[in-house]
Amino acid sequence: MTAREAELTQQLEQALQAQAALQRENQLLREKVSLLLRRVFGASSEKIDLAQLQLLLSGAELVEPTAEPKAAIAQAKAPVQAVRKAKLPRLPDNLPLVEEIIDPEPVKAAPENFRQIGEEVSEQLDYEPARYFRRRLVRRTYVSKTEPEKAPVTAPLPPTLQERCIATPALLAQVVVSKYCDHLPLYRQEQILARRHGINLPRQTLARWVELASQWLTPVYQQIKTGVLAGGYVQLDETPINYLEPGAGRALKGYLWTGSRPGGDVFFDWHASRAAECLDTVVPVNFAGTVQCDGYDGYNRLAQRSGKEIKLAYCWAHVRRKFNDAIEGAPRTAGWIIKQIQLLYRIESRLREQKAGPALRQAVRASQSKPLVERIQKACTLLVSKKRFLPQDAMSRAMAYAIAQKPGLDVYLEDGRIEIDNNLVENAIRPTALGKKNWLFIGEAQAGDRSAIIYTVIESCRRRSIDPYAYLKDVLTRLPRMTMQQVPEILPAVWGNPQPLRKAS
Repeated sequence: MTAREAELTQQLEQALQAQAALQRENQLLREKVSLLLRRVFGASSEKIDLAQLQLLLSGAELVEPTAEPKAAIAQAKAPVQAVRKAKLPRLPDNLPLVEEIIDPEPVKAAPENFRQIGEEVSEQLDYEPARYFRRRLVRRTYVSKTEPEKAPVTAPLPPTLQERCIATPALLAQVVVSKYCDHLPLYRQEQILARRHGINLPRQTLARWVELASQWLTPVYQQIKTGVLAGGYVQLDETPINYLEPGAGRALKGYLWTGSRPGGDVFFDWHASRAAECLDTVVPVNFAGTVQCDGYDGYNRLAQRSGKEIKLAYCWAHVRRKFNDAIEGAPRTAGWIIKQIQLLYRIESRLREQKAGPALRQAVRASQSKPLVERIQKACTLLVSKKRFLPQDAMSRAMAYAIAQKPGLDVYLEDGRIEIDNNLVENAIRPTALGKKNWLFIGEAQAGDRSAIIYTVIESCRRRSIDPYAYLKDVLTRLPRMTMQQVPEILPAVWGNPQPLRKAS
């Protein structure tokens, strides 16, 4: 081989290597673009249709799975019965009724010539705009006729939230629910009051009223948070919310940390950062039990802090998302793993339908779910050891995530109280996500605490199908007359009978 031929051969090899690198980069970019398109324009649900999975899995399997448990196979083949929700009446019976009688014109002209033999009834749904009115308290002064030398007497003002405040508890409840439940920023409420009702209230006044309501609701908030953490099992997550800082020149990012107790209440805790130290406030030092969370490293620091023992349970929904992101580049392998995860969720769905308790859930998971979990972990470990995917591929990242999270993913198999995922606390965060799209940011860092208090009360009401307006109106009316020892009597968990739910997210 001449020197020229050797040079050309070397150039060809370099070109082929460069081409292979470009092809790998192109594939990775395609995966990222496909993922972004699905997240922006795709369906919000992460579920993949079983027919689509069968299409993706057609052909030879990349992984040789162990034999499925017979129970799991039977469950997978069993037809899924669609559960129909009970049809609710279009017009609830508790709506106020206004009856209007319409008689024919001849009858109106000479009613004495006609006798009624029947009637036809039809109903419509009507609406009257909200009504604002002035409430004037007149306290008359009296003197005794029999003892005129005594001082005049005047009835004292009833206990109020704030002296000389023109807002009643009902109005405060309306402002708070409009902002935090119906997602109406204060400046829009200001415009509605001015344009539709001729009431000129600056938004600064509305903001002070929100602050006043949060101050009175603080004892309720503290009791709710204590109750959520008292059971030894809590789900945690956090969501970013921008806030304004004078002199910063831009909006800064704060976080609402959220704690949820499945089947119970939820609380929010505001911090100006996502630092791991924030968890020392969110979860008190005397807490002992299980914290269910995502893979954020701050939770590992929480589990390692000195004091009470804390065990971390991780979320299978996060694992499913990782493989769902990788399905474009590795459809058969990722699809097979997603199918195994779907079998885990089918088991959980049946347990919920049976209203199974912790003991039964733990027994069923040990016999049916544990073999599936072990198969998924074994498949991921085998694929990683054989290096079938590049380290930067979405599939490699998904498998590495599942392997790293293994101890926390197995926790739900050992304790029947633990849920399979963190979806309940993520659902509790959704109203805040809808709200911040409308009001964009929190006015100042201290205002985050007020939002956390009010979101805690409203979300706890929503979980119990309580009308937040009715609850806030009643509680804000009663609080000025109550002592701290009486606060447990007005918690959402024990407040009255559930009321029809007002419009909420």
